[in-house]
Amino acid sequence: MSAADKLIAQCRKPSGWFGRFILWEMNRQHSELTDWGLSHVAIKKTATILDVGCGGGRTIHKLAVAASAGKVYGIDYSESSVAAARRANAHWIDVGQVEIQHGSVSQLPFANETFDLVTAIETHLFWPDLPNDFREIFRVLKPGSELLIVAEIYKGGKHLEGVRKKIFDKHLAANMNLFTPDEHRELFTNAGFSDVQVFEELEKGWICAVGRKTS
Repeated sequence: MSAADKLIAQCRKPSGWFGRFILWEMNRQHSELTDWGLSHVAIKKTATILDVGCGGGRTIHKLAVAASAGKVYGIDYSESSVAAARRANAHWIDVGQVEIQHGSVSQLPFANETFDLVTAIETHLFWPDLPNDFREIFRVLKPGSELLIVAEIYKGGKHLEGVRKKIFDKHLAANMNLFTPDEHRELFTNAGFSDVQVFEELEKGWICAVGRKTS
């Protein structure tokens, strides 16, 4: 396995000492991106929220602060990520406001119509079966609720070619789900979402998309 393959594998599913470093870096580097993404949804204090691919847990902390009278769930299929997110949110877990589980977006361990909001920060890039995974999120959302996805690289974005040449080279396209803004919109609509909005932060090369489950 090449160095690029190893790096992508760790971003996809962190493990070991290098995985812990990746999670620390994700928490540090994605904080501003996360704030920008979350600014595109309204979070009620009483909301029940799921963060898919919760990584090191920084987003869960932000969501717990916003939904101060609600409940925030995190899920990640990396056991190292689950452990790191639990450490980062120990206080919220102790008071019963946060719960973090090991599991996959492809088979979410939650009942139909559970959540007021589902977030996915820098994680749909690695989902194994996007059509199924979007439908699975649609299943667990309440009618009238939203899915927010956020990424710092995308097809047509400012930084894709630089990242491709500097880090991933030819491995990038083969190992990550990279889409144009229109293709992001299509993913949502094909899963049943409506009122889909796609936002770009052109100078930073960021993208986020929001879709609503209307029924």
